[in-house]
Amino acid sequence: MTRLLEYLAGNFTLWLLGLLPRSKAHHVAGWLSGLFYSLTPRFRRIAHQNLRMAMPELSDPSREAICRDVYRSLGRLLAEFAHFPRLTSGNVHQAVSYDGLEHYEAARSCGRGVLFLTAHLGAWELGAFAHALYGYPMQILYRPLDNSRLDALVNRYRLLSGNKLIDKRNAAREVLSALARNETVGILADQNTSHDEGVFVDFFGISASTTAGVARIALHTGAVVVPAFCVWIEKDRRFRIIFDSPIEPPQSSEKTDAVRSFTQQMAAVIERYIRRYPDQWLWIHRRWKTRPPGEPPLYS
Repeated sequence: MTRLLEYLAGNFTLWLLGLLPRSKAHHVAGWLSGLFYSLTPRFRRIAHQNLRMAMPELSDPSREAICRDVYRSLGRLLAEFAHFPRLTSGNVHQAVSYDGLEHYEAARSCGRGVLFLTAHLGAWELGAFAHALYGYPMQILYRPLDNSRLDALVNRYRLLSGNKLIDKRNAAREVLSALARNETVGILADQNTSHDEGVFVDFFGISASTTAGVARIALHTGAVVVPAFCVWIEKDRRFRIIFDSPIEPPQSSEKTDAVRSFTQQMAAVIERYIRRYPDQWLWIHRRWKTRPPGEPPLYS
């Protein structure tokens, strides 16, 4: 019953926001995000603790402002997600522009496939969706939601632009096949991972268990790793997909060292963009939950 109610609430919210003009949908989603902010004290505590650890130079009012803006950013993403059925190749430019597309096109020309390195920053769902509408469909690595009805609803929206989904639980063969066809695979690489899935690298000066999958795949296939982030630009009142220059693989001949070094490079790029847009990253996630052996937990 709980999962049915979750599905009905999600379906109604997307339907309602999708009916509204884009600007009105942003306004209503902003109100919903404010309500969510009030109802989730645990997430707020996590955000404040993360900000104290990662950016200790911030004042309490600054941390609070960033925390509130994170919820507003999630509201914007919800509004845009609800409008996916309205987006076409003819009007996508009204919601999303490009910056640095030449980095992506140069990576594609290498013929070895492209790995999009991205994060839960800005409107990550919109970035992949819009990129496909601009003529660059891609494969997206994702983790299915626990609620199967809600998962099917979300995926139905995701697939409207021509993208394809790869379940991360059984991803290796499909990812390798896609890259062999010189396709693009998008991977979110900014969340906490377990000991067996990740390696510890420096992230905001704190050891963070980080997925090693992107580095392993890139080193195995020669695929080009291109950082890509879809962020909100207030003065434009729309989003911008920013492509950074490709991350060069390390020269180390020892595989373990190469994977760790490559993963560290990727984490540094993600950190750089989070510092540039701190109000748009998912600070409510327990990013430093997994600790190196012998270290105490950082979250209560």
